[in-house]
Amino acid sequence: MTDPAAPSPPDAWTADAAFVAECLASLRLRHQAGVGPRTIKRIFDRYPSAVAALADARSFGPQGLCDDAAAGSLARGLTTPAAEAELSAAAAKGLTPLPYFHAAYPSRLRELPDPPAVLYVIGEARLLAGPCVAMVGARQCSRYGFGAAYDFAVGLSAAGITVVSGLAYGIDRQAHLGGLAGPGRSVAVLGTGLDLVYPDANLDVWRELAAGGAIISEFAPGTPPRAANFPVRNRIIAGLSLGVMVVEAADRSGSLITARLALEQGREVFALPGPVNLPTFSGCHALLSQGARLVQTAGDIVSGLARELAPFVDAPRPVPPGRPARTPVPAAVAATAAPASPQKGPRRPPRPSPKGRPKPFRPRFRHQRPSPGRSWGVPEGLGPVEARVLTLLADGSRQHIDALGTALSVAAKDLSSALVLLELKGLVRKWPGMYYTGEAQG
Repeated sequence: MTDPAAPSPPDAWTADAAFVAECLASLRLRHQAGVGPRTIKRIFDRYPSAVAALADARSFGPQGLCDDAAAGSLARGLTTPAAEAELSAAAAKGLTPLPYFHAAYPSRLRELPDPPAVLYVIGEARLLAGPCVAMVGARQCSRYGFGAAYDFAVGLSAAGITVVSGLAYGIDRQAHLGGLAGPGRSVAVLGTGLDLVYPDANLDVWRELAAGGAIISEFAPGTPPRAANFPVRNRIIAGLSLGVMVVEAADRSGSLITARLALEQGREVFALPGPVNLPTFSGCHALLSQGARLVQTAGDIVSGLARELAPFVDAPRPVPPGRPARTPVPAAVAATAAPASPQKGPRRPPRPSPKGRPKPFRPRFRHQRPSPGRSWGVPEGLGPVEARVLTLLADGSRQHIDALGTALSVAAKDLSSALVLLELKGLVRKWPGMYYTGEAQG
């Protein structure tokens, strides 16, 4: 689903020439025939940036990084028009690109042998760096799996763990809704461009993710839902996550592909046992016979990932008011009316505690947070408006964008651009109502 007649809003990140150059260099590599994700990873392992790599493209052949024909094409800039067209489309649709070398690019994806050169993001990009668990399963699921997916996701999110899934019908939908119910939130990985919603009937979940979670894709704007895209998408679902839970899956299903990818990436795989007479659980039972961990509660997953979650352990604390900064929602999707959900009946609510709230697991797991001893200093290399904004926010106070504009006496366009760039660099946080705070830096 898309709306080509929707307006094309300008995007402030296009004002950062170095950022745009790095995005273009990454996309030039991705558009080059004969240069796939594994070749790009070999190239990126040799250079500090995509821009630096392309400046040395003529040496790719002698280094054995790619064949001479592809190296020559890259050196002559033959893929530049395609890269520029894609980046312009992303800016017009309000999508934020994250190139491989950007600080906000998820480090777990860099461990893959075939990471995406560029990710597009809508929502809270910082969720990609936090503790994540993938939940996958059948589109045509049983009532048992439907309810279990939501309950597991609620429990994981209550513990501060982000639930990752693929925005499909059935299990994926319930996993996202359960994740969004708690502080861990949820991330959807798409097999289409971010300006499309597939399937259409999940637009309501898409909007909730854009407002309070994140949606990501490596595919260019306008990419339709081709069958070949989804196995490619699955490696990102597994790669982002510390472990993968298969809720309900038949033999030879896409969920088992995700589980296999998770095992190849050294991730833990969990499976939910189901009724033996339901063919949609035969894949789960096969995984269990092959050594997957049997789980009955979200707490079983937390226990099974104790070692992986250890770096994120934090003392229990209240959830701060508001939500972290978000990247924009494309107007093409925001302006579209949401159709009815394909699922019958209301979503399953979490089981209430005596006080009427879900019971969270302990400990909670934090996302990005300054370690002790970090300061509120202003880093070098910022633009003049960025530096002045960060100086005003250096005391940790929360200030409205209008107050910042008055104090700095700068044009609203320049201030908005500076704030977006500071968000991308992880130096400020945006709160509801257009309030901003500085982020402590090491």
